[in-house]
Amino acid sequence: MTHKPLHNFHIPVMGLAYTIDSPIRVAQYGISSVISIIDDEILEKMKDFYNRKFNLDYLGISTKTEDYRAKRITAYLDMVDDIVNEKFETFKQEITKNKEALKNFMAILPNTSDLKNGLQNLINQKDSLGSSIKNFIESNLTPGSIDVNIMTKVDKDNYKKDEQLPVMFNDAHASLRGFAQSKLSSSMVLSAGMNPRLYSYIEEFDDFFPDQNGMLKKKIILKVSDFRSAMIQGNFLAKKGLWISEYRIESGLNCGGHAFATEGMLLGPIMEEFKQKKNELIQSAHALMIAALEQKGKHSVSEPLEIKITVQGGVGTSEEHEFLLENYHVDSVGWGSPFLLVPEATSVDTETRNLLLKSKEKDFYLSNISPLGVPFNTVRGTSNELLKHQKEAAGRYGSSCPKKLLALSKEFSPQGTCTASKKYQDIKLKELQANVELSAEEVNRRKAQITDKACLCVGLVNSAYMEQNLEIKGEKQGVVICPGPNLAFFDKEVSLSEMVKHIYGNANVLPDNQRPNMFINELKMYVDYLKKEIANSSAQITHAQTKKWNAFKKNVLEGIEYYNHLFHTSNFFKSGLKTIDLQLQEYKLMLTAIEVPQVEK
Repeated sequence: MTHKPLHNFHIPVMGLAYTIDSPIRVAQYGISSVISIIDDEILEKMKDFYNRKFNLDYLGISTKTEDYRAKRITAYLDMVDDIVNEKFETFKQEITKNKEALKNFMAILPNTSDLKNGLQNLINQKDSLGSSIKNFIESNLTPGSIDVNIMTKVDKDNYKKDEQLPVMFNDAHASLRGFAQSKLSSSMVLSAGMNPRLYSYIEEFDDFFPDQNGMLKKKIILKVSDFRSAMIQGNFLAKKGLWISEYRIESGLNCGGHAFATEGMLLGPIMEEFKQKKNELIQSAHALMIAALEQKGKHSVSEPLEIKITVQGGVGTSEEHEFLLENYHVDSVGWGSPFLLVPEATSVDTETRNLLLKSKEKDFYLSNISPLGVPFNTVRGTSNELLKHQKEAAGRYGSSCPKKLLALSKEFSPQGTCTASKKYQDIKLKELQANVELSAEEVNRRKAQITDKACLCVGLVNSAYMEQNLEIKGEKQGVVICPGPNLAFFDKEVSLSEMVKHIYGNANVLPDNQRPNMFINELKMYVDYLKKEIANSSAQITHAQTKKWNAFKKNVLEGIEYYNHLFHTSNFFKSGLKTIDLQLQEYKLMLTAIEVPQVEK
């Protein structure tokens, strides 16, 4: 029996460990969240922590164990499932017996929720309250989903005594196997683009195929930033008999973590295309999937399975939330960074949370600190940044690189080196010093490019260790955090129930500042991005660059026209319409004034 989720928002994955145990914290209230499962070490440490906390008997798994990475991931996910189910049962009993607890729970449900109305009707009836509420709760309540995230490109080859292990032991492959072998019935979010080899590996596990009733025990969610990419990847997997149950659309720039800027395609027009063409996605994937299932001799499905469309990136008010649900018919809206200010929901140490509370718009920026070479949203003043400056003042660069999850550069070793490591940066800086032809200015520019990189493997998990007072071994790295720029408008720590009420419009946790509409905020980022790209380009402009910038500019201008029409025909955002009009006009003028450099003849 499938239940409709209790909520129409979800908490996306954040960093490597900010949502490492979010399901344990929020799933009993029906809230779905996503765990990153690429780092087996933090999962093992957290499993040990909860083992002690709840007196469980999960055994430790040492790195000497065969296939330890996958086994650690499976064990952690199984444990989270056990804890969530236990907490969910306790919670159901509590709201059955305690009227106050029931009212508090109802207060965090969406106003349009059938469940909320059903419970309200029962409370109004007064007689045989206990048993009827108990039965209603038993048949209608479900915990939030314990979903997992795998960055498809973080799939380093692994070695044992200098001998390369088979592909199935690569990082992302082992993570996938860890999830596939767990007892969870939930979804795996694949992010950061297509990895055909990893996608083919999904076929090895029956849980991803429909059973005789057409049900999927494990589902696939694809994080995408445009329709074309969704269609290509959806069809690629459908040809293997695999179904994408949800397309999770994320703003290219107005999101946390790695920012994959689209070619100037703004979130509104992208959502519009999904709304218009959702049926195409369903029909093309369904036809390919049936053919593949028959060929494989697996259970087939007569009707297309459900496809959800969800969206995330920069949402900050209940009106924006409601607008996305109504206008684009999405199934759920992701609220990420604001939950970093909710201690009940995410794993953040006090010092870092205080930094986030105090940080203003100018402190959030798109950095070059990621070893993946992709722009990375972060905030100024983290403990990682301060430690890095101290080391550099002493002439030391790069990290000791204990985990090697991002050791993906094959420039100096077939086993891979991380561009944030001391080993890599020392070689690069030596090469740079030896190059006598460069101007002092160019040397400084290249030096900054090399030394900007930060150790994300350690920096993105330290906060979880610090919050629970767990021992951190090795070189002091401090904390790296990757909030979306939208967090600049939130300025206080709030409870879980306050944040959920804020999402549904029953409370307001934002200060009375002039926060721009989410679409305007993203538009500003795209205009700034284009200006910066052109300003930072090398002296030698190529045809490809010119073509790319012209397309980018054209797409943003078309996006502005789309918004002009959208805001004037929608029933939403009426009170801010004057301001929005002026802002659209302003960005249009700024954009028109940007000159795309031409290739010299």
